[in-house]
Amino acid sequence: MQQIFPVVSITGPRQSGKTTLVKQSFPNYKYFTLEDIDTQNIAIDDPRGFLETECEGMIIDEVQRVPELFSYIQSIIDKPNTSGKFIILGSQNFLLRQNISQTLAGRIAILKLMPFSLEELKQEKILTTDFQDIIFKGAYPRIYDKNIPAKYFYPFYIQTYVERDVKLIK
Repeated sequence: MQQIFPVVSITGPRQSGKTTLVKQSFPNYKYFTLEDIDTQNIAIDDPRGFLETECEGMIIDEVQRVPELFSYIQSIIDKPNTSGKFIILGSQNFLLRQNISQTLAGRIAILKLMPFSLEELKQEKILTTDFQDIIFKGAYPRIYDKNIPAKYFYPFYIQTYVERDVKLIK
């Protein structure tokens, strides 16, 4: 997709593996997360300078935190030879889509990454045959990668997700 479109967007729920997938797939791209306050401030104070950082390509995580970047990205990608320059990640689908539709329509490939499928769990030989265990444990990568009991993962995941996202929407 990055050879066809100037921007590739990967959305999906938090902890679904977006960052891990993109960092492993594009090791030559420079990674920035706008969850980092210093990086966020640089992007707010000098968006053009931030986006024109000298590098093969940029991965910008949690891009919805600085919505002003979308207009600057549009002005940069409308120049020749910019296909695949930006990969943007975000878990705030509503906020992200709103900004994309206003500024990047026709210039962006939008992909959605969900937690593991049953087939992926089966291929990795981590799918149990206990139906109730499958339903209770779910398919978020961190549960399997860090061997976190679902009874601890989900209550904190949901609480954190709701509290944080309500603040962002306000």
